[in-house]
Amino acid sequence: MASAERFWARRLRWRLLGAWRWPAFAAAVAVDAVLLHTLGTGVRFNIPVSIILASFGNLGLIASADLVMRFAERKRAERGIEDPHLPVAADRGAIALLGAGVVGLALSGIATHHLIVSETNATTANAKAVERWVNRYAAPMYHRNLETANTARLAAGNFRTCIADDARRHFLCLFVDTRRRPPKVVRDPSEEPNKPEQTGGGGL
Repeated sequence: MASAERFWARRLRWRLLGAWRWPAFAAAVAVDAVLLHTLGTGVRFNIPVSIILASFGNLGLIASADLVMRFAERKRAERGIEDPHLPVAADRGAIALLGAGVVGLALSGIATHHLIVSETNATTANAKAVERWVNRYAAPMYHRNLETANTARLAAGNFRTCIADDARRHFLCLFVDTRRRPPKVVRDPSEEPNKPEQTGGGGL
């Protein structure tokens, strides 16, 4: 009986020593959510979406560690070996995976952050170029309706922005190449507005 009690006491002690996965999980979710929101991975996410994505991703890492532990436990059981250290090893493996996930996400975010910054800068340059062109060359009704502008991204640094007239029947459409310095603006002969699926509901 004493031997069995010592065994279970030892097993409990090892489990407690390895019970850091959930605090590590919470920390990893918080850090990953901040990284997804601030750096992104080519696309930045808002805080709620970032938390959801980080939670699912880190749960997957913990589940992977558990699967490895269960496989090892089954193999040892087939050989008649019961190892109380396996849960600790699984927890430490999960923590290592969580840490690796944070590092990987940070590196990915740093590698792609310039793409987000470049796209944001290009969008801002497009808005300013359109406003300058409209104020200089367009009829007064288009000045009044700048808030109706909708923009479609055609390619990296290239946009098509359309502004409605007073009757909302005709549109002044402009091609803008923000890769030029200053951006090049060319009027599109077509008065067809951008389609909703092209603009994503965005304005200037």
